[in-house]
Amino acid sequence: MIDIISGPLKDFVEISVPGSKSFTHRMLIAAALSGGKCTVENCLDSEDTQLTRAALTQLGVKFQTDPDRLVIYGQGGKWLPNPEPLFLGNSGTSMRLLAAVVALGTGVYRLMGTTRMHARPIQDLLDALNQLDVTARSMSRDGCPPVEIHTGTLRGGSVSIDCGTSSQYLSGLLLMAPILERGLEIHVTKGPVSRPYIDMTLQVMAQFGIRYERDGYRQFKVFGKQRYQPGDYAVEPDASQASYFWAAAAVSGTTVKVTGLPHDSIQGDLRIIELLEAMGCEVDRDSRGISVTGGPLAGVDVDMGDMPDMVPTLAVVAAFAQGPTRIRNVAHLKVKESDRLGAVTNELAKMGIEAHPAGDDLIVHGGAPKGAVINTYNDHRIAMSFSVVGLRSSGVRIENEGCVAKSFPTYWEVFRQLYS
Repeated sequence: MIDIISGPLKDFVEISVPGSKSFTHRMLIAAALSGGKCTVENCLDSEDTQLTRAALTQLGVKFQTDPDRLVIYGQGGKWLPNPEPLFLGNSGTSMRLLAAVVALGTGVYRLMGTTRMHARPIQDLLDALNQLDVTARSMSRDGCPPVEIHTGTLRGGSVSIDCGTSSQYLSGLLLMAPILERGLEIHVTKGPVSRPYIDMTLQVMAQFGIRYERDGYRQFKVFGKQRYQPGDYAVEPDASQASYFWAAAAVSGTTVKVTGLPHDSIQGDLRIIELLEAMGCEVDRDSRGISVTGGPLAGVDVDMGDMPDMVPTLAVVAAFAQGPTRIRNVAHLKVKESDRLGAVTNELAKMGIEAHPAGDDLIVHGGAPKGAVINTYNDHRIAMSFSVVGLRSSGVRIENEGCVAKSFPTYWEVFRQLYS
């Protein structure tokens, strides 16, 4: 457990955050699918990305760590047979991307994780793989991991998929599609939620030389018999991790600059700065990074269906705002690393803040949060979001603070830079 001290804080501070978790997963897989040597700078080294890397190692991919970069020797999608399960913890990205990508291999692959992972849905992806003559099943027959993938003569073709629960199903199919003889035409029947993550997947594929066509978010055509190109690549800083420090500025009235983030990044979570601006913060962008300065906060009405990871962040800022904040289209947060809607509602209630679901939405009534002991539900984003409250409210204690290692192992060290 860690106590959050409510000041004094620096009036201005510059913060650096690690590489994007979402980009790192995709870069690791794309490099592994290449036919040669790739170097990737600024990869995030966290529990989740280590799980992806360990699974790829089991599939025959070689890694070498050099100063400030990772060297990856791709296998061209020719995975080694592996009788041992691929353990993916509670990393939904690892599970869903790799469940599709292992279908390129030989034999039977089993993917498993933690108890929480075994309650997170994946059936829509399994249904899509079965359309392609891959025998993919939930081993517990409940539509959740662990899963078993029987590979065969996978050639490609056409597939329909429901992405109303997760965009990661679509990203998995896209990543494996170029290796197939006939490529893949993908028809999305519902969703996708979290659309910016699809754009991230396609951007990584394009960087590795992959050609595709798309019609919005409904139809995608990836040409077959392609190869991911070896080369030198880099991961940009993580907008999701930057959000906690911008939120710190918002609630404390200070200025926090996060350096290195490109203004034209397609990371969907970068839109958090627009929402903070709408609540009353001042945002400044220059060649070195993006600054947020806090001010009097007012509630907003926003659709966050495409940026679900930012909901806990905005919810804790909303707890200090004048009036209610309505966060729309976020029902899918119930099947994240924790039930994030329930977690946010419960922990804000401990602080004297009224928050409640309303259909697919979350409503937070602003006020003056009190100190409390925060249950993180072993969810890194709950821990980091509620640490922000402690900068203004004394008596905030974060249980199981080590859960931040899932995405940001050095979070508490960086967090201390906020103090005078």
